[in-house]
Amino acid sequence: MTQSEHAAETEVVYDIEDKPPIGESLALGFQHVLSMILGNVAVPLILATTLGLSEGDTTFLVQIALIIAGAATLVQVYPIGPIGGKVPIMMGTSFAFLGTLTVIGNQYGLPAILGAALAGSVVQLTIGATYERFEVLFPPLVNGVVVMLIGLTLIPTGIDYAAGASGGPASVSNYASMTALTISGTVFLVTLVLNQFFRGILRIASVFFGILIGYVMALSFGIVDFGPVANAGWIAVPVPLQFGLEFHPDAILAIAAVYLIVSMETVGNISATIATTGRSAETSELRGGVFADGAMSAIASLFGAFPNTSFAQNVGLISFTGVASRHVVGIAGSILLIAGFVPKVSALVTTMPAPVLGGGATILFAMIFTSGLQIIDREVPLTNRSLTILAVSMALGLGVTFRPELLANFPQMVRTFFGSGVVTGGLAVLILNLLIPNDDPPVTETPTQEGTAATDDD
Repeated sequence: MTQSEHAAETEVVYDIEDKPPIGESLALGFQHVLSMILGNVAVPLILATTLGLSEGDTTFLVQIALIIAGAATLVQVYPIGPIGGKVPIMMGTSFAFLGTLTVIGNQYGLPAILGAALAGSVVQLTIGATYERFEVLFPPLVNGVVVMLIGLTLIPTGIDYAAGASGGPASVSNYASMTALTISGTVFLVTLVLNQFFRGILRIASVFFGILIGYVMALSFGIVDFGPVANAGWIAVPVPLQFGLEFHPDAILAIAAVYLIVSMETVGNISATIATTGRSAETSELRGGVFADGAMSAIASLFGAFPNTSFAQNVGLISFTGVASRHVVGIAGSILLIAGFVPKVSALVTTMPAPVLGGGATILFAMIFTSGLQIIDREVPLTNRSLTILAVSMALGLGVTFRPELLANFPQMVRTFFGSGVVTGGLAVLILNLLIPNDDPPVTETPTQEGTAATDDD
């Protein structure tokens, strides 16, 4: 069956190789940008605040995050040699690394984060270059658990931001003030209402509009500082190694483990995107996509940006709109790239108060969890084996996230390595999936449950 016939079966409006009219392509490309730009800049904003970076350094981190995301997206769409899958995948700063980067940053500083990201990228480059050898490591059970853990372990960060304190309750004297909760609650509710009761651009870009309304509220409360915008220039070219690089073995090991986890996420996102066109992802697409993740993350670290990966929210956007054209995604990447060279745009993003970002980020993090849940629901038979693996890996991942004191008596290297719930839970699901025999029948295969499932599908 041809690609176009597959597309017709799945009601795809534009298939991967289709080129919509230029006016329509621009609108559709900007829509992709709206769906991911806040998620892309959230990680540098959060880390900059956590590490106490200056206004200028924060603006630079946001600027380079836009540039690298745009360049990485273009490479995925229009491959350069083995780098890129020739797929409609939006790239951006990965949330999966946030917990581990925070631990490393608090212990060693920003140069150590960048050094570990550079050294650790070898893991993903190796997986991408020899993907056929690693394919057995990435079944839907593993991918689904990893994606769920990414979302769940980040929700406390979103809540802290919504309460007006990126550093947690102890970092401010007015945690969860009425002003902060009013703004973040409005962002949260507006986003929820637009997403569930509206259609078209209002639904697709519901987080963006929620943030926009929250930003206007923050202006009315007088808590927005435009100083960074006034001080920023109009055009700037990023300089490599501006923050330097440091290499610490425990930090590199921790980041390397996350690269393995993120490889699973990328495989899942590419597979889900290609599935919207009615076919399965080809090995060349998966190999090139994972390799591009590693290559662009390595380049990002040299310029002061954090590791990049595929964005799940844009996978959902493709599924919702039926627009799978890689050329549309290429336009979106170009928009990000151009915006990144204008520091005033980057500085404007940095003026966003914590409650505004938190109201939207909390939903984004929760949506990441539901993406993993969908993978489990659609592709994983609920056997005793799979349920046990899911339960144990989630328990370990969430355990070290919510009770980091559990590791207090271990050496620093162990605390850094296993301090991220995504790393701990991801390694658990990976190892258990390889060790536990796969011979159990699905526990849901009873007449009553089959009937219920059929009713639900209807």
